[in-house]
Amino acid sequence: MRALLQRVSQVQLCIDSRVYSEIGMGLLILLGVEEEDTQEDIDWLIRKILNLRIFNDSEGKMNCSVQEVNGEILVVSQFTLHASTKKGNRPSFIKAAKPQIAIPLYETFVEAIRIGQVDNVKTGKFGAEMQVNLTNDGPVTIWLDSKQKD
Repeated sequence: MRALLQRVSQVQLCIDSRVYSEIGMGLLILLGVEEEDTQEDIDWLIRKILNLRIFNDSEGKMNCSVQEVNGEILVVSQFTLHASTKKGNRPSFIKAAKPQIAIPLYETFVEAIRIGQVDNVKTGKFGAEMQVNLTNDGPVTIWLDSKQKD
């Protein structure tokens, strides 16, 4: 399971030219699910995400977690995080989980974030064509991969 985190001051997610979700200060999480992902991958990512100290404290030092700053979270399914560009110029998405596997894992991930974060969690719509407008704060962008825990 892969997650691309962006510390944001605001995000607006639109579907069919209408606002579907929006958050203020917090995290935009783009989440990619692989066929072999399990609850263990979800648990590891949740612990990492909720405890990462990537928000500024009162002295301007990145020393606070999203929970400590009472930040909001927007989780968006992003199968293209598993793109392989080894051959040719057209990405392959063979490692991305099919919807029958990805949707339950995505929903479990979102529910686990909600449990850890209370109710400040919003989502995109799985499989929808979405436009995401954001202000990356910092900019701070962090890549996490549950298969490469380094």
